[in-house]
Amino acid sequence: MRWWSVLLPLTVASPLTTSPHIRRAKPVYWLLAGDSTTAPDGGWGDGFLATTVAPGSSGHNYGHSGATTASFRAGGDWGNVIKDVTTYKDKYDVYVTIQFGHNDQKPASGVNISQYGTNLLTFAKEVKSAGATPILLTPLTRRNFNGPKVTQNLAVERNVTISLAESNKLRWVDVNIASENYVNAIGKDAASRYNWETGDWTHLNEWGGVVFARIVSDLLVEKYADIDKVTTRNETLSALIKSGKPA
Repeated sequence: MRWWSVLLPLTVASPLTTSPHIRRAKPVYWLLAGDSTTAPDGGWGDGFLATTVAPGSSGHNYGHSGATTASFRAGGDWGNVIKDVTTYKDKYDVYVTIQFGHNDQKPASGVNISQYGTNLLTFAKEVKSAGATPILLTPLTRRNFNGPKVTQNLAVERNVTISLAESNKLRWVDVNIASENYVNAIGKDAASRYNWETGDWTHLNEWGGVVFARIVSDLLVEKYADIDKVTTRNETLSALIKSGKPA
């Protein structure tokens, strides 16, 4: 600890406690909305809450295996997210991450690309109306290789997510490209160590969840200074990811 970090509170404590214009920053409550690539047992969400969220902050992972932007609402998950915003917004600054696409793109989903974008935007607007901050995430990459590189099969969903976020001045981070770049850098053999089970190149085992949660967290911290203040760093893991080395 630097010496001035000990002395500083002694010199500023009185003005801070008497000024009516200074509001102490709230902790953050994270609500994670998404499909199985966010969900417990296969996604990055639990790793995010367990390893990147600073003490005093908290959250809940509502990721749901098999979910589309339509079924997540129809099945009641989205209602629970909004209910939690109402519950926690007085005590916390509430952030809602929204990441879909893996199931929406399937022909049987009943969700075309236009509806996908509309559903994402509606989610974001409802979060803002409820008193929280939405953050759109492009879909986590699949790790299927075609030769030396990952097959990019979520580009359309990525582009729609970014376009609507930018045109509506919403927060967003590009998880798709960041995760794809990392997987390409470490190669197929190393990437296979994150598989939920042998041959599953979509879902993540526990350690994979921690690694890809760090990718999500580092993107958020790099882009939004307020999130840096409520994040627990792991410089070693971040350095491995940034340098394209297996973690």
